[in-house]
Amino acid sequence: MRNAAILLLTLYISNCTGQVYKSDQPLAHTFSIVARDSITGDMAVGVQSHWFNVGAEVPWAQAGVGAIATQSFIDKSYGYKGLILLKQGYSAQQVLDSLVAADPGRDVRQVGIVDSRGNVAAHTGKGCIQYASHIKGANFTVQSNMMLSDQVCQSMARAFQQSAAKPLAERILNALDAAQGAGGDIRGKQSAVLIVVSGKASDKPWNDRKVDLRVDDNEKPLTELRRLYLLHVAYEHMNNGDLATEKNDMVKAMQEYGFAMKMFPDNLEMQYWAAITLANNRQVDQAIAILKRVFAEDKNWKELTRRLPSVGLLTVKPEDLKRILDL
Repeated sequence: MRNAAILLLTLYISNCTGQVYKSDQPLAHTFSIVARDSITGDMAVGVQSHWFNVGAEVPWAQAGVGAIATQSFIDKSYGYKGLILLKQGYSAQQVLDSLVAADPGRDVRQVGIVDSRGNVAAHTGKGCIQYASHIKGANFTVQSNMMLSDQVCQSMARAFQQSAAKPLAERILNALDAAQGAGGDIRGKQSAVLIVVSGKASDKPWNDRKVDLRVDDNEKPLTELRRLYLLHVAYEHMNNGDLATEKNDMVKAMQEYGFAMKMFPDNLEMQYWAAITLANNRQVDQAIAILKRVFAEDKNWKELTRRLPSVGLLTVKPEDLKRILDL
């Protein structure tokens, strides 16, 4: 069935442009948004498609440089070469013009670009399958092809603009949800991705990608993507709690741990490490109350606890360790 679909699309493109389907140019018909936060400078790409593993094909982003979505009949070099050109100081439009001009398959390409200064550019080839369009706005561009309705881009743009007070990642998720609500991909849903990078490159580039979440194969990819994002936020609270603990600010630490556990009350990992932090800070009774629940759910956490003192991760008195292990 899939091969038949590819054959039909190949014939369609051959008639329109002389192009043929190539194995290195996936058929990622989809909707996407690339955007920049005007306050923080952070940049993001969000995508959903009825195509497996769309996160490996469509989105490209680099801190301090820009964000790109290349879709329809994908030429992934648009992402790779586009970021190189953006880094050299060319604007989003200059980069897009250069890439499109050099591409004999331009009529079946769809691309959205935002640069680190907030300039945007978009291209929808005349050979893209309807409904196909794009809309450019301040610090963002949305694009879609092979959609069920002609309202997908309008819905994405409106949702992004109306959620200006929210963090960039949430605005991207809202835009994707709106696109699906307007019909989305005519074939259905399968995969999604959310990437957020810093507005400025740092001297620690391994920390410059703030959000990097993918759903490769799921019946409700946007629902799962949002769940993963909320989990990402919860673990950020856990990390903040750890940092506060290092500074001996236990009030702040427990506040952060509390935020995380409230978001995901069934997550044993969060509960466990919050309890270990309490124990290490001489709040053993509070730790025991949490650990009792954790051990009851999964005895392996108790076995892990036995191993922590030897590596310095649990520093309670011997009598307190016995109380914990006797739970």
